[in-house]
Amino acid sequence: MGNDRFAIELHEVTKRYPGGITAVDALDLRVPPGQVFGFLGPNGAGKTTTMRMLVGLVRPTSGRIRVLGQPPGTPAELARVGALIESPAFYPHLSGVDNLRLAVRYAGVSDSAVDRVLAEVGLTGRGHSPFRTYSLGMKQRLGVAAALLKEPSLLILDEPTNGLDPAGVSEIRELLRTLGRRGRTVLLSSHVLGEVEQVCDRIAVIDRGRLVADGTPNELRAALGDGALLIAADPVDKAAACLRDHPGVRAVAVVDGRLQVTADPSLAAALNRLLVEADVDVRELRPVRHSLEEAFLELTAPERADPERETTTTGGSR
Repeated sequence: MGNDRFAIELHEVTKRYPGGITAVDALDLRVPPGQVFGFLGPNGAGKTTTMRMLVGLVRPTSGRIRVLGQPPGTPAELARVGALIESPAFYPHLSGVDNLRLAVRYAGVSDSAVDRVLAEVGLTGRGHSPFRTYSLGMKQRLGVAAALLKEPSLLILDEPTNGLDPAGVSEIRELLRTLGRRGRTVLLSSHVLGEVEQVCDRIAVIDRGRLVADGTPNELRAALGDGALLIAADPVDKAAACLRDHPGVRAVAVVDGRLQVTADPSLAAALNRLLVEADVDVRELRPVRHSLEEAFLELTAPERADPERETTTTGGSR
């Protein structure tokens, strides 16, 4: 453990709570430095428990963790880590600026960092308003600002766009891209799969406390298989009959006037030629590209669960 090739390393990490609740179950995870790394899973998967263990707020029951080469919660680790885990907590009667000025005292940085981080998250114009007047989205932005005060090497963000309007989501998304381009490592937990797909270099999916997938967005989509073609052709019934006769076609369905063909995409040219020779007009023919959402739902489907583990891996940890 402690290999400099990884910003985060977990080896067989387990967290059990009283009452037999297993939130994290023998989790192995490695996050390379300088990447925006997505951390996905349904509610109860163990995401937030894992993040809390990374900053020393929760101790694992067993296993080993290293963050930037250090044990979690040590001064050497925390000096280089910024985190927003669950809802940000600030003094409601103080302004955003004053809340951050208090935070810099604990972070050991200059007050000049306050203006910098407020600008980064788009809160300069509301910095002097009381925190209690902030919308949910503004509170999230202030939480991200606090996490950025130390200019951390590693940023751990749990649902940072929760409550943001589309413009706010876009701003935070661009901020995450910028952080990645500058060489910072970002561990991002989010339920907004489109956001994750757009900003993350790599993604890990956990379910019931265990890692079920780890790869680039393209790799996770490809795991579903690329065995479908979408064809728009006239007359559609004649096209369907021709395609069903081809030995490489496993199934044909007509959906909204188009043909969904279960076949190897490498057959696209041959199927196009078959239809043209049968006097069928082909208006469109392309492979079906699976979405990250489809991959996520497949990877976390209930039928994939081990029935023997379901009795012990329960509870409301994320």
